[in-house]
Amino acid sequence: MSEWHHRTDAIHWYMQELSSRVVAESGIPSDRHHLGKLILRGFKDAPGFLLQIDAATDERENFESALKRSVQCANALRKLDVKHKDVILLMAPNHIHLIIPMYAAFYLGIAVAGIDWTLGVDELRDTFTFNEPKVIFCQSERAKDVALALEGLKFKPQVITFGKTDGFTSFSELLENYGNDTSVEDFKAADFDTSDTIGLLIATSGTTGLPKSACCTHKNLATAIPYKWLTFDQYPTPTRMPFIISPVQWYSALYVHISCPILRMTKVQSSQPITQEHAYYIINKYRPTFTLTSPNILTTLFKDGDREKCDFTCFEQLVAGGSGVHPDLVTLMKKVMPNTKVLVMYGLSELSGMAFNFDGCVPTALGRPVQSLKAKLVDPTTLEEITEPNVIGELWVKGPAVFKGYYNNPEVTAQTLVDGGWLRTGDMMYKDSAYNFYYFDRLKLLLKYRNHQISPLEIESVITKHPAVFEVAVTGIRHLEHGDLPVACVVPHEGSNVTAQEIKDFVKESLTDSKQLRGGVLFLKQLPLTSTSKIDRQKLRKLALSSPLE
Repeated sequence: MSEWHHRTDAIHWYMQELSSRVVAESGIPSDRHHLGKLILRGFKDAPGFLLQIDAATDERENFESALKRSVQCANALRKLDVKHKDVILLMAPNHIHLIIPMYAAFYLGIAVAGIDWTLGVDELRDTFTFNEPKVIFCQSERAKDVALALEGLKFKPQVITFGKTDGFTSFSELLENYGNDTSVEDFKAADFDTSDTIGLLIATSGTTGLPKSACCTHKNLATAIPYKWLTFDQYPTPTRMPFIISPVQWYSALYVHISCPILRMTKVQSSQPITQEHAYYIINKYRPTFTLTSPNILTTLFKDGDREKCDFTCFEQLVAGGSGVHPDLVTLMKKVMPNTKVLVMYGLSELSGMAFNFDGCVPTALGRPVQSLKAKLVDPTTLEEITEPNVIGELWVKGPAVFKGYYNNPEVTAQTLVDGGWLRTGDMMYKDSAYNFYYFDRLKLLLKYRNHQISPLEIESVITKHPAVFEVAVTGIRHLEHGDLPVACVVPHEGSNVTAQEIKDFVKESLTDSKQLRGGVLFLKQLPLTSTSKIDRQKLRKLALSSPLE
């Protein structure tokens, strides 16, 4: 059953009231976008309110404790001579200490980069090289690998460990030894230009596979984040308990970490990996009311035969985003949670958040652009704007939430941010006559067979309907004469004996000749995923090239 999702200005009224008090205190109008001052005000307004729970240990921390520790951390960063526009780096699981340095950095105008804490030494070295952090906050068991990765680099950041490790300063020692110069009452956040000062460096590889960091300023983030909460009408505390499934390098985790002290919510997270079993334990015990995660994770959580172990009805709202969301998954979740708002979100790191307001009455569409954005479709070859409906083009967007550029990468920035401040998203879409936008595929993921353009997502949407298929992803292998030959990488349901020919015949029944699986079928136990739980298209293509295909 389709559902209209009512949206209100309640979040904007609340943010206007909160930011007005911040500006009244500082006398600086742009402080309405100062994440550090907004977070400080939120902490001070409700000191006894519970901020966070680590579900792995049941450790808890309230606003007063987080305020004290984040101010201590800010004092320590000043003592370490970390300045405005410097970078700190976070690499640890979601325990209650992880995010304290982020709040401290926001107070001082220091940029924060979250990275995958499981990266190997070579990957760490690459990441450190293009982020150039002044301080690295890492899990203690990775300290020696961090030190190895730093060998030979021209800069030498301070390494702080969560937990004690010989030869390194621990986070608790940092706060104790360097954090008490200024009391909470006397502490003042730094003044800076919020439209120019980077808040987050969000890791993104795009379709090139080359690592880079999107620079999202305080103003970008303060503009974008409220639009995620438009479907709630009570503030503060629009929802009781968001559940953070994602790691710190993923924006869906970061925006909840930022929102909770400002909007007065309690977040539940875990320092253990979020397996299906652990997620069920957290949901059943803590009864979270909101989450945003990828369709791949949701497919696992709502897996047939397993989902009965978990009571999902606690969720007031569940948002799927990060990659293509199949309508059948949305239908299944609505069936399991009939009283839960299930939304599909399209967003980008470069956009500091979401681009469209999803409308459940048009469930196959992404929705219409959020009120802070202009959006248009452009022919990627001619760069002419497409004005007629149902014609596919590249999505370009413009507005105050659009990022500043890629950190220390002016060449790629110039390719992405074009004349007039438009952001080229690299995503192909079309719109209907009512201005609803529909996702087609990534521009650089499109396959070209002879003179035909093929969307892997379109083929995936057909194969997903086969009753024996649990998950599928489509890639291509090159043919000298014909171009890209589509290959279906299929994860069948347990116990299924579906054959490659059955999959090919299933596609043949639904799609035209140019979209057939001429590259073959590859059966896998699981799809390769990135650290942010998106399908790793590069690994998928390598698997297709190196494995026997049927």
